[in-house]
Amino acid sequence: MSVELVEVVRSGFRECVHRGSVVIIEPDGEPSMALGEVHLPIFPRSTNKPMQAITLLRNGFEPADEAELAISTASHYGESDHLALVRRLLERFGFDEDRLECPPDLPMGEIARADALAGREHSAAMRRIYMNCSGKHAAMLATCAVNAWPTTGYTDSAHPLQQAVTATIADITGEPETDLGIDGCGLPIVPVSLINLARSYARLATAAPESPERRVADAIRHHPRVISGTDAPDLETMNATPGLVCKIGADGVHAGALPDGRAFAYKIDDGHDRARMPLTQAILQRMGVDWTEAHAELAAAPVLGGGVRVGIIRAIPGVV
Repeated sequence: MSVELVEVVRSGFRECVHRGSVVIIEPDGEPSMALGEVHLPIFPRSTNKPMQAITLLRNGFEPADEAELAISTASHYGESDHLALVRRLLERFGFDEDRLECPPDLPMGEIARADALAGREHSAAMRRIYMNCSGKHAAMLATCAVNAWPTTGYTDSAHPLQQAVTATIADITGEPETDLGIDGCGLPIVPVSLINLARSYARLATAAPESPERRVADAIRHHPRVISGTDAPDLETMNATPGLVCKIGADGVHAGALPDGRAFAYKIDDGHDRARMPLTQAILQRMGVDWTEAHAELAAAPVLGGGVRVGIIRAIPGVV
């Protein structure tokens, strides 16, 4: 059963709580803290993206540079630098954005979305390249081209690329095979338990230099803005915590690891984003990172009333 993890306090009253499950593991892979249902599989959503990118490297994809590898793991905000990287990747392998099989969307970042709606980024219409997973889809197209696999229908679970992704995630997580879901971008999504998700991030963070796992971890660490966007949770958390590799997923999922193999993963039951940052910072503090003013600020999100701070969103004291 999940537990209460985050509370919203307004004007001195506890307004609501967010329940969920969280696990922290030590470098030996054993949990130092486990709250809730950490052994049951969940849909990790975009926290699976690093493992999908590892699949691409294992199957012949060679990015032009580390930033291109980072955009292949991204839940990007659709800002101009993100779009430029996706376009460059597509053009390098002879594709245009219409070959992407992610759904058309507006940019996820507020400013980028406003620019798109105002027509300042080519068109106000929703486009596939704006979708936050377009970098991953572009890299998947490239990998299909390298292997002479079909470049249409690459989102189907029977496609050779998705068969390789499923095998890679099983290898990295050690998770027993189970039924697949369909993610928001149309790709198959492999269920993973929180404890094995944490262990998979530890494997990335501690992998040998130049291995596919380490290359992906380093690309995320070195380019936190590329994998997210302006003021994004992963950007702010990694900027505050040198050496951390982490990745959010939709519906309240987050996972990450430190260079020594300490790692975490959690799922907020209701998927509310406001619970994410206070919980992540509390977990990092519990893991013993050097606590800074940046962490403290991220750990205490304000509740506003009439434009004035009237409350706080915080991890429940004494729980994490």
